[in-house]
Amino acid sequence: MSQTSSVAASPPSMRAPSVARRNRKRQVRGTLPVLVLFLPPALLLFTVFVILPMGEAAWYSFYNWNGYGLPTQWIGTKNYELIFNNAAFRQALINNGLIIIVSILVQIPLALWLATMVTHKIKGAVLFRLLFFLPYVLADVAAGMIWRFVYDGQFGLVAGIFNTLGMEAPFWLADKQAAMPALLGVIVWKYFGFHMMLFVAGLQSIDKSVLEAADIDGATGWQKFFRVTLPLLGSTVRLSVFFGVVGSLQLFDMIMPLTGGGPSNATQTMVTFLYSFGVMRMQVGFGSAVGVVLFIICVTLAFGYKRIFMKND
Repeated sequence: MSQTSSVAASPPSMRAPSVARRNRKRQVRGTLPVLVLFLPPALLLFTVFVILPMGEAAWYSFYNWNGYGLPTQWIGTKNYELIFNNAAFRQALINNGLIIIVSILVQIPLALWLATMVTHKIKGAVLFRLLFFLPYVLADVAAGMIWRFVYDGQFGLVAGIFNTLGMEAPFWLADKQAAMPALLGVIVWKYFGFHMMLFVAGLQSIDKSVLEAADIDGATGWQKFFRVTLPLLGSTVRLSVFFGVVGSLQLFDMIMPLTGGGPSNATQTMVTFLYSFGVMRMQVGFGSAVGVVLFIICVTLAFGYKRIFMKND
């Protein structure tokens, strides 16, 4: 009887690996037509609009070229040497670093604090969410033009306030020392709503029973936030910081109508520097080198951050 039962029991266990293999083969056969249908067009578009332009920019960066005709004057790495010897580019690097620091230390904490406020069941919470998110909906160029008028020391809102107080109105955007802080204030105003909505979504996904358990255990508001809410928002915070860092390296649309990188290159970022010193001055080879440097910095920070801080998300 034992031999018969063992023989009868062995075939299902032996058939299990073969059944799993057949299921995997069916799954592969099911996804293969989808890959064949959709992958080649996507790869073609990605190659034409991303890979090829990147390769061309890297190639042009080794030439002294104004964009007309074919590049013929090979200068090797001289464009890269000129970049890092350029005081305006070093200032642009510093400015991008300041924007990243302000985004992480001011913009994101402000967004998190406001998100915790508007997620409570208070009167007008939905209206407050809409008001805080509206600056992000506004086009960057339009925001830059609006704030250029606000900061205008002769006809703008700032001028009106100072004149009402009987004081001489400042021209912040024309002051090398004040232009960058003024720009940082606009950046915080413009983008904190986006991060706030990320945190609102994260807070709404937290199980309310966890917070109720903390209340039953006698936890204070700060203890609940730092020991319950913030750890559960870890993935959202890391994603928000990632967006803040990458977005800070790509700022362009709002800066150009607001300051144009001035005064005296005091508000240049790497992208505005590329536009001002590469495109506008028809130094395509030099601008391509700036683009390559910007690409390397963005890719290094993005992949390094995801590798270190978001590997489990």
